[in-house]
This record gives sequence, C-alpha cells and structure tokens, in this order.
Amino acid sequence: MSLFSTVKSMFTSASNDPKEPEALPSEEYQGFTITPAPIREDGGYRVNGVITKGERNHRFIRADMLPSSESCAAEMVRKAKQMIDQQGDGIF
Repeated sequence: MSLFSTVKSMFTSASNDPKEPEALPSEEYQGFTITPAPIREDGGYRVNGVITKGERNHRFIRADMLPSSESCAAEMVRKAKQMIDQQGDGIF
C-alpha cells in the first residue's frame, strides 16, 4: 500500500461515519412522549432522542457517551424528564 493510500484511508474510513440512531420504545410523561434513539459511535452510545407533544417535536442530543444502548436510553429519558419538569412547553 502506498503512503498516499494509507493517508487517504485514514480520512475516508467508513467506520468513522456516524451510525443511524435506532429509536427505542417511547415513554409517556406529563403529556409528553419521550423516544430515546441512542447513536452508536466509537466507544459507546451518544444520548439522543425526541420529545414530542401533539404536533411539536424537540430533538434532544447531548455530548454524553455511555457504554450500552440501554443505559444510554435510560439516561436520555431521565434528562428529558428533568427538562420537561424545568421548562414544560417552553422546550418548543
């Protein structure tokens, strides 16, 4: 393999592409629907999901990384509930 090919492969590797989040079962909370969708990345799962009420949606993504999809989903739900408690409809 040439030097150019080696350098090129470092920047075009498919493993660096973000993975499509997988939506997990939703949870209802105070009239809101919380749907966790952890994003698989190198080293774990990123906290991600959607908070919905009626026709309104709020995309929820954080820098937090956790080792499993299940723990990541639980953390997203916990943080979403906290945000709902603090902001209510102000989320939208």
